[in-house]
Amino acid sequence: MTRKRFDVLGIGNAIVDVLATSTDDFLNAEAIPKGVMTLVDAGRAEDLFRKMGSATTVSGGSAANTMVGLAALGGKAAYIGRLRDDRLGALFSRDMKAAGVHFTTPLAGSGPPSASCMILITPDGHRSMNTYLGASTDLSGAELDEEISRDAAVTYLEGYLFDKPPAQEAFAAAARHAHSHGNKVALTLSDPFCVNRHREAFQNLVAQSVDILFANEMEACALYRRNNLEDVFPLLVRHCEVAVVTRSGDGSVILSGGKRIDIKAEPVAKIVDTTGAGDLYAAGFLFGYTHGMDLRDCGLIGSICAAEIISHVGSRPQADLRKLAGV
Repeated sequence: MTRKRFDVLGIGNAIVDVLATSTDDFLNAEAIPKGVMTLVDAGRAEDLFRKMGSATTVSGGSAANTMVGLAALGGKAAYIGRLRDDRLGALFSRDMKAAGVHFTTPLAGSGPPSASCMILITPDGHRSMNTYLGASTDLSGAELDEEISRDAAVTYLEGYLFDKPPAQEAFAAAARHAHSHGNKVALTLSDPFCVNRHREAFQNLVAQSVDILFANEMEACALYRRNNLEDVFPLLVRHCEVAVVTRSGDGSVILSGGKRIDIKAEPVAKIVDTTGAGDLYAAGFLFGYTHGMDLRDCGLIGSICAAEIISHVGSRPQADLRKLAGV
């Protein structure tokens, strides 16, 4: 692959993550569904923030996590996401830049506040996310930077952003622009509920515009309404150049050109927090891909990055990913 100014440009929901340890009793008292993502309004987000106690605040969102992971590996990452010109928007911008990610999207002067996600982590490692999407879902073609897209080997699209028509149009435009300059387009499906809401649109996007697809088992099955993952594999290889399906403790499967590559999950002494596991797998895979590695090595690096992230609280690597991955 020809080297570009950026290895990957991520486009997604720009969200400030607020992480705190919690208990099942607190979840029950607050009627918070355990282990899933629940959308909340601004008032509920503020209420939970006050009740959470001591917390860690970092820039987040799926594609943002992936770009930070890529930068931690030594890759050249850029990011586009919509934020309001407010306290959280400024925090997100500073945090991304400090992590080594190129982020120049102007902060909006009007509209909803910046997005936030209150993440409560119970002792069993499950994270219960309460997300206020705010300004992030209003991303449209106006936020796209064609110069960055031209200069990125891969444009990586986050499925969570797919709900509103302007974002869907922005995805299509970003894909067209990337392909017009000979670059690749990657998509992460993000969530089975998101896939179920927009199945036909996602199928069209994958078939027409996506070179590299990332999905977990539930998302892949939801995309084609199949109950058995093995029945999904022939459909995936028909529609994209590379398909990567993550399977939690069962590792991952990479499909490309009629070949199937099974990657074992990297062993972890204790799973502390699964936040960002798929995001960091994608970071490792895309680092390898944009640095000319074979697909097996891409998957191995992805597995190593995912294992590191689930061994501690939060979606930011704490260990030296370059050293762990041997890159």
